[in-house]
Parts: sequence; structure tokens; C-alpha cells
Amino acid sequence: MNRENKKKSYEKGYYKKNACDESFTCKACGRLVVPEGAGTRHRNHCPNCLTSLHVDNEPGDRAADCGGHMEPVAVWVRKNGEWAIIHRCNRCGEISSNRIAADDNPMKLMSIAMRPLTSPPFPIERIQEMTRLMGGDGSMVK
Repeated sequence: MNRENKKKSYEKGYYKKNACDESFTCKACGRLVVPEGAGTRHRNHCPNCLTSLHVDNEPGDRAADCGGHMEPVAVWVRKNGEWAIIHRCNRCGEISSNRIAADDNPMKLMSIAMRPLTSPPFPIERIQEMTRLMGGDGSMVK
């Protein structure tokens, strides 16, 4: 086994207190992910496809046995205005939130943010009818 392929082992909780400054290859898109440019000491997802791996039960503990792909399914804005990505594990269904990184793909972030508007859970043609039912006049103009 090559030295580069050996998995480093650290004591439990090592990444809670120490920076994750190792490069890795994204398991979803195959891109090399480097810690530089993230704007944080703890890189936890690919800046290209925004996918993460389910390796933590608590941030930085590396105690999860799942190892599934954590797919980006939504974004949300924290009280301080900072964006975060909602990830869902494609293996076990676990949901978690991770702050965005400085070098995250802005088009991917925006496409995730716009998903509810571009694919509403009701037929878009029914908006006027639904507005009337809610007490409005159904007009799209004021």
C-alpha cells in the first residue's frame, strides 16, 4: 500500500479541535478538493458538487459508520445571514447542516436555492385559483 493511500488515524474527536487540512478526492464527482480557499479550518464538502460524506455523528467526531454520500438537498440562511447547506445521506437518510465555504460553486448553490421555486409542489397554473380561494381576487397585478 502506498503511503498516500494509507488512512491516517487520529484519536477520537481529533477533528473537533484541529483543522482538517488534508486534500481529498471527492467520491461523488472525482475532483481533487484542497483545504485552501475554503475560508474555514474545517473543509467538510466538495466545493464543486457540494457533496459530503457521512463520517460524523457530531461535527468532527468521525464516529459514523455509514460512509454514505451526503447530497446537498437545500440551503438555508442562518440568523447572521450566513448560508448553510442541508445535506441528506443517500444511504441512511441522516440530515445535517454545513456552512458554505468561500470557494463553493455559486451556480450550484443558487440552483439548489431556486429548486422550490422552479418545481413547486402544486401546478403553477392554479396560482390564480388558489389566490381567489384564499380571499384574493386572483389577479396577478396590484
